[in-house]
Amino acid sequence: MQKIKNLACLFTLSLLLFSCGEYQKVLNKGTAEEQYKMAVKMYESQKYGKALRLFEKITPTYRGKPQMERIQFMVAQSNYNEKNYTLAGYYFDRFTKNYPNSSKKEEAAFLSANSYKLASPRFSLDPTDTNKALESYQSFINTYPDSDKIEEANKDYKELRYKLEKKYFEIAKTYYRTADYDARNYNAAIQAFDNLLEDYLGTEFKEEAFYYRFKAANDFVFKSTDRRKIERIKDATDAYDKLVRSFPETTYLEDANDMLAKLKQEQARIDALIANMKKIENIQKK
Repeated sequence: MQKIKNLACLFTLSLLLFSCGEYQKVLNKGTAEEQYKMAVKMYESQKYGKALRLFEKITPTYRGKPQMERIQFMVAQSNYNEKNYTLAGYYFDRFTKNYPNSSKKEEAAFLSANSYKLASPRFSLDPTDTNKALESYQSFINTYPDSDKIEEANKDYKELRYKLEKKYFEIAKTYYRTADYDARNYNAAIQAFDNLLEDYLGTEFKEEAFYYRFKAANDFVFKSTDRRKIERIKDATDAYDKLVRSFPETTYLEDANDMLAKLKQEQARIDALIANMKKIENIQKK
């Protein structure tokens, strides 16, 4: 029995060695046709890395030929299965553009978006792949509204959009948190919150963004010289109005009302200061 097992192992090893030797021989010295057949064999055997090496070699030969449609899809799928998601997204997208009449166009369009989604990093990192995924999903949703993948596409789109909203919300909050050390960051925070609220009208961070927009404007007032406070008090008051108009029962209402009361006191002080200065000027003129 042990002898049979040993023979079986030896036979399997021999097959593997032969297979590897055959692959290397075709890779290095095979004709384009032999390399094409071996690439398909590797692809169907789920040896995608080996398939990709062969596809790379034969692509110039088959460019413009009927086989190229199949090759390009397998290249995209191989990269996807090898978890080269950014490359997969690129190649699936190219496939949809190069073969607009292909029966696999819808599948490729979805997989392009899905590839970029899988390549999309955590919200705090570079959003390039996230943006590509959003564009690809939006294109898929618009082009294939009746697809059996539409529910999944909408779900993925929503998740990715939330990731971007969170990214820009956290950037704005970081500007606000660091403004104590660099007063210029008050302006940066205000602009960042404005951009978030304008670019993502239905954002889940809307209430918080309005609140921190007001808070940044309020704090900026009290870091400013009297000369600059007039316009900045108005900006802060306008921010308060937007918060309570959009969220009349906001959880931040008590704090917002306290800040507004202090702004009004500061406005009264500035008004009194201006009135006093005018009075002195009038006396001097006389």
